[in-house]
Amino acid sequence: MSISSAISSALSGLNASSRQVQAISTNLANSLTPGYGVRQLELESLSSGLSGGVRIAAITRNVDEALISDRRRADSALASSTTSATFFAELERTLGTPEDPKSLTARLAEFEASLISASARPEEETRLQSAVLRAEEIVQALNIASDRVQALRSDAETRIHQDVTNANEYLRQLETLNGQIVDAKNRGVPAAALQDQRSVVLDQLTEIVPLRVFQRDNGSISIYTPTGAGLLDGRAAELSFSPANVIAPHMTQAIGLLAQLESNGNPVASADDRSPIAGGRLAANFGVRDGLAVDAQAQLDAIARNLIERFQDTAVDPTITPGDPGLFSDGGAAFDADDEVGIAGRISLSDEVRPEAGGEYRRLRDGLYAAGPGSPGDATLLQNLTQALSEVDALASGNLGGTSRGAAGHVASMMGYFGEQRLSLDQSVAFSRSNQAGLVENELSFGVNTDEELQRLLLVEQAYAANARLIQTAGEMLDELLRI
Repeated sequence: MSISSAISSALSGLNASSRQVQAISTNLANSLTPGYGVRQLELESLSSGLSGGVRIAAITRNVDEALISDRRRADSALASSTTSATFFAELERTLGTPEDPKSLTARLAEFEASLISASARPEEETRLQSAVLRAEEIVQALNIASDRVQALRSDAETRIHQDVTNANEYLRQLETLNGQIVDAKNRGVPAAALQDQRSVVLDQLTEIVPLRVFQRDNGSISIYTPTGAGLLDGRAAELSFSPANVIAPHMTQAIGLLAQLESNGNPVASADDRSPIAGGRLAANFGVRDGLAVDAQAQLDAIARNLIERFQDTAVDPTITPGDPGLFSDGGAAFDADDEVGIAGRISLSDEVRPEAGGEYRRLRDGLYAAGPGSPGDATLLQNLTQALSEVDALASGNLGGTSRGAAGHVASMMGYFGEQRLSLDQSVAFSRSNQAGLVENELSFGVNTDEELQRLLLVEQAYAANARLIQTAGEMLDELLRI
């Protein structure tokens, strides 16, 4: 090998060492950066005849795409289960748990106890007043629960709109990054930083909608949902959604009163397991709005209906005539089975027993529509009311089963129904979180290993020193030749 060839080879080694140092320093600086792929130089020999040296063939970005795909699916599952579990946690917080003194179960028990107390001393107005106040508390609890369910539907609607807006922005960013990466590859310049940025955007999008990412030969990616709905293939899909200003119990997507998700102007089924977007936060919020909350409202309505019908019976209060509202009513009117939806939010206590509305407490004892005061010591009607509350029957609506129970039994059944769903979703959240945490840990193990990077730096330092020594030796040889 000639002296010039040796110098050329050593210079190529110095250049490679310098670029390796840059790659290592970049890796160390980004060891905690989300979406960062470890940089590594690929070197190849330039050996040709008596000359030699190395050149940088490529700068690779080392990531485990299969592991990242699994972690993104776990992200989607965690976002979905968390959204659904949060709904039931909020519902349980509103209704209270059995041990909560302000729960619906406790208020119904207090109402029954107050009726029994009033039956023992029907002439005492304070006991009648207490029974009326306890009945009012039941009404308020059902009204508040119904309003809260609709508020949670509105919250879900707002989050859907925000997620659609964000998803469109992420898809536009990915389309732009695709173009920049393809252009960089065509010009032969590194595109690793752009790929890192694309990975971060994909991580943000996957919480909204689960993704299947396909790598193309030109460096771009195509994105589909697990069921094959296209989100990005050359051009980004445009999602659209028009939120309602107010959501009432009777409003559903099925009857066209609430908006449906659209992709490029085409309707997208969004609230069942076969939905193209099933599995992420967006679908879970549709599930809350159109499924979980609608079902919860139906159970509350079934309880409210049962309570109204128990005290609307003329056998309980003979002063009631058919068509008259009873102690509990639909906003002051008799209950109509054809107008059940939302009854939990409309149920009210009869004005006949509310002094602030012109009524009298004594009507709880004498009859709602009694012509005049009855015997102060007559507890017959109060006993009828107590009996009506504990009388076993089956709910006429809802899906809590056809078992005959008293009013307290039906409320306990509803609370148990909601509690079981919350517990099931809490377990799903725990599993999803554990699974996601494990995958994140595995992904991090393929990230920047600072110990290995420092070891590589020592090797690069040695290679740099060797090449520098070779150039120094070649220089000394040339000096010696010039002195001859």
